[in-house]
Amino acid sequence: MRGRRTGSAKCLVTGLRSFLRFLHVDGKTTRRLDQVVLGVASWRLSTLPKALEPSEVDRLLTSCDQQTPVGRRDRAILTILVRLGLRAGEVAALRLCDIDWRCGEIVTHGKANRTERLPLPSDVGQALVSWLLEGRPAGNSPHVFTRVHAPHRGLTTNGVSDVVRAACVRAGLPPMHAHRLRHTAATQMLRAGADLAEIGQVLRHRSLLATAIYAKVDRASLSALARPWPGGGAV
Repeated sequence: MRGRRTGSAKCLVTGLRSFLRFLHVDGKTTRRLDQVVLGVASWRLSTLPKALEPSEVDRLLTSCDQQTPVGRRDRAILTILVRLGLRAGEVAALRLCDIDWRCGEIVTHGKANRTERLPLPSDVGQALVSWLLEGRPAGNSPHVFTRVHAPHRGLTTNGVSDVVRAACVRAGLPPMHAHRLRHTAATQMLRAGADLAEIGQVLRHRSLLATAIYAKVDRASLSALARPWPGGGAV
């Protein structure tokens, strides 16, 4: 099981148990060997969200060449991911009509066809303007982010993820998924003083429990809750 993700390990264990159960039913074995296969330990909220440091975010953003259409598009995508915590699929689904410039809001289309409005930060707006006015090719696509070269269709979820991976290569960072920038957005909001309820609203979590994992990276608040180890000394 070493080196496998929890979900993959669970599937392997389930398959092994089914095979051993079949051997017993088919008479190949006289003992229920499936009952001795141990389960895979997995606890909710047991992991720590992995976020980028501010210097690493700067490296990602500055890796985009603002003199080229691709660079303007990629910087706008990365800025949205790291500032608003959108998922790759939500970025790919953005349409031109989803940006309300007058109200300073952006409409997102998330899981289960949920549509919600988020504030449009100035740096996100500036990155979008740079792409839309000086980079985005003319065409009939309703999507905000499109291919630079023909055919100028909208980017897919994988296309958005490819933008993140390419930026990591340019910035000299290990490859990562777009979801790492979602964790980064949440962590930055927490460090700026936002509470979990506010972070959950921006990330559009249905339950506060989904946001509770970020409490583990708030070291200042956790330190205030810590109690001295019995007998003296630091924990």
